[in-house]
Amino acid sequence: MRPRIFVRDLSEDERTALTAGLRSADAFVLRRSQILLASARGETPPRIAKALSCDEQTVRHAIHAFNRERQEALQAGSSRPHHLPTVLREDVTTEMFKAVLHRPPRDFGFETSLWTLDLLVKQCVRLGWMTRSVSIETMRQTLLRLGINWKRAKHWLTSPDPLYQKKNGSRPTVDLGLPGATGGHLGHRLSR
Repeated sequence: MRPRIFVRDLSEDERTALTAGLRSADAFVLRRSQILLASARGETPPRIAKALSCDEQTVRHAIHAFNRERQEALQAGSSRPHHLPTVLREDVTTEMFKAVLHRPPRDFGFETSLWTLDLLVKQCVRLGWMTRSVSIETMRQTLLRLGINWKRAKHWLTSPDPLYQKKNGSRPTVDLGLPGATGGHLGHRLSR
């Protein structure tokens, strides 16, 4: 059986703040106030938890937090982890990533010409930069921390003809079916 814990003796200011917390629109403040006032009345954590339909550990956390932090325990803290897990080796740099990303995935044995986050994760594991595979969101966040802004890959229609760019320039190559446009097959320039 766990040892019984209770909130320490409340000062008048603390009791006033907890009573005001019972009327709070913030659910966290309301619940903490209910727990702490019940504990001040001498109720045990299991009874408080049952009465408020919450977990006994929630009650214990609230009591310990109030005994340690006083009225600051009535405000919810950040739910962000205190330490973000590092998935990359310490010596991996932005330049190393850019060197990989500036080469096509085919150079590394993949059967595509476009980098995706999933492929980048696989390549990082292959290179030993990561010890395990991670989610694509974790990889995206890792790239952001390194200052690399990742954008979704886009497929462009191109031709294997080495003179493709010279022949077509940067103008659209599709007939939009507009009156006055002549020619206009896919891959041919529109008339001016």
